[in-house]
Amino acid sequence: MERTLLAPGLEISRVVTGLWQVADQERGGAALDPEAAARAMDPYADAGLTTFDMADHYGSAEVIAGTLGSRRGDVQLLTKWVPEPGPASEEAVAAAVGRALDRLRTDTIDLLQFHAWNYADPSWLECLFMLAEHQAAGRIRHLGLTNCDAVHLDMAVRSGIPIVSNQVCFSLIDRRAAGAMAEVCREHGVGLLAYGTLAGGFLSGGWLGRPEPPIDESLTWSQMKYRRFIDRAGGWERFQELLQAVARVARRLNPDVTSGFAGEGGRRAVSIANVACRHVLEHPAVAGIIIGARLGENSHIEDNLAVLRFSLDDQARAELDAACAALDPIGGDCGDEYRRPPFLTASGDLSHHITHLPAPYPVQSRGGVDRVSTGTPWERLAGYSRAVRRGNRIWVAGTTASHGDRLIGGRDPAAQTHFIIDKIDGALQSLGATLRDVVRTRVFIRHGVDWEPVARAHGLRFGGILPANTLVRADTVGDDLLVEIEADAVIP
Repeated sequence: MERTLLAPGLEISRVVTGLWQVADQERGGAALDPEAAARAMDPYADAGLTTFDMADHYGSAEVIAGTLGSRRGDVQLLTKWVPEPGPASEEAVAAAVGRALDRLRTDTIDLLQFHAWNYADPSWLECLFMLAEHQAAGRIRHLGLTNCDAVHLDMAVRSGIPIVSNQVCFSLIDRRAAGAMAEVCREHGVGLLAYGTLAGGFLSGGWLGRPEPPIDESLTWSQMKYRRFIDRAGGWERFQELLQAVARVARRLNPDVTSGFAGEGGRRAVSIANVACRHVLEHPAVAGIIIGARLGENSHIEDNLAVLRFSLDDQARAELDAACAALDPIGGDCGDEYRRPPFLTASGDLSHHITHLPAPYPVQSRGGVDRVSTGTPWERLAGYSRAVRRGNRIWVAGTTASHGDRLIGGRDPAAQTHFIIDKIDGALQSLGATLRDVVRTRVFIRHGVDWEPVARAHGLRFGGILPANTLVRADTVGDDLLVEIEADAVIP
C-alpha cells in the first residue's frame, strides 16, 4: 500500500476514496442509510484504502463517514466547506466547523478544505484567516483548498495561512495542474489531491469504441460534467484516439488487459483506468488521487489497488504525453470552470452550486456619482474612495496589498500585485464593470524592489486586455507595501 505524509500527523493512502457520488445517489430525495453505507466503506479501509474525501454538500456523505469513523480509528476523513459567495461572519464560520465536527462525530477534523467563488471578493481570505483560528484552537488538524488556482494558492500561503493541500481536477484530459500549479506546490510544500482522474469513468475500457453519449439525465452528474471536458478537449472522436493510445500502453504492460485478469495466480490485469490513474499519481506534485465510489452499489476496490501495483516506464510516459498533446488544452488555471465561462459543470452553469454573486464592496450613490470603499482605514482618514463611477467611466485610486490590518501576499511583489488587481477587480465589479473594461493602469514600485515579477503578474492578468500602462519607481507609503496600482475603466 502506497501511503504518503500529507502533513505532520496526517498520513493518507495515495488512492483516496471520494464520496461525491453520494449526492448523485440521493438526487431522488431519499438519503442513504448511514449504517448500511458505512458498512459498504469497511472493505475499502480493510484493504488499506483508509482515506475518504467528502464535502458539506455531498448529500449525507459526512454523516456516513462519521458513522464509520465512530467505530474505527484507522481512517482519515477529509472534508470541505463550500459556503455561499460573499462575507461570512465569525459565527457562520464557527457554525460550519461545528456542523462538520458533529456530522463526522469527532473533536478534530483531519483536513478541512475551503472553496472560494470570487477572488475579487476578499471575504475568501477572511474565511481562511478565521478557519486558521479554529485550527489553532484544535478543532481542525490541517487546512487545505479546493479548486484554487496557482496565483491564489501562492497568495494564501504567503499571507501566512498554513495550507497543506489543494484539491484540483487532473487527468489525461485536463493537465492544467501540471503547469504553474505544480511549481507553486513544489515551492511551498503543498500536496495536490487530484480528482477527475477517470473523468467520471470515461477514461476506462468500458467507453472504448462506444458512441458519443448525450449530456442528459441518462448520465450521472459526474459523467455530465466530464462530457463537457471532453468537448473542450476536442470532442468525442479525439477522445477515442486518446483511449486507444491508453489501451496500447495497457496492453504492452499486460497483454491480457481485455479479460480483466492476467490469468497467472489470479492477478488483476493493468487496465485502461489503471494507466490513466497511474499517470496522474506519478506526477511529483500529486500526493494522492481521488476515485469515486457508489456506496452499496458497486465496488472497484481491487481495480483501485491495482493502481498501486505497477509503475509507468519511460516509453509509456512518452506515449501518453504524445496522446495528451493531440488534445486541445483545457483553458485557464485550476478551478476556473467554477468561476468563469465555459462552466464545465454537470449543468453547464453554476445553478447547482450558487444562486448569485454578491458585489464585493458596498456602493454609495449621490448626485449621479457612485463610490466604492474597500474598508481601508486611510480611505476614511484621508477622505477618498477606492473607486468612483460617473457615467460610463470609473477611476480606481492607488491600491496596495493591505486588507484591514493585514498585509496580503507577504513581502512578495508578485503576490501583492495579484491581490491589488483582485481588489481593483472587486471595486469594478461593485460598480458594474470588469477588468476587461480597464483602459489604463499606472504601476508604482517601491525603490529596490524587482520590477520584473510585478510586470509579469500584470501581464498574466491583463495580457488579453492590453490597457495603456505606466510603470515607475516611487517612494511608496509603508515599508511592506511594495506596489501600488491605479486604474481607469470605460464601460462600453
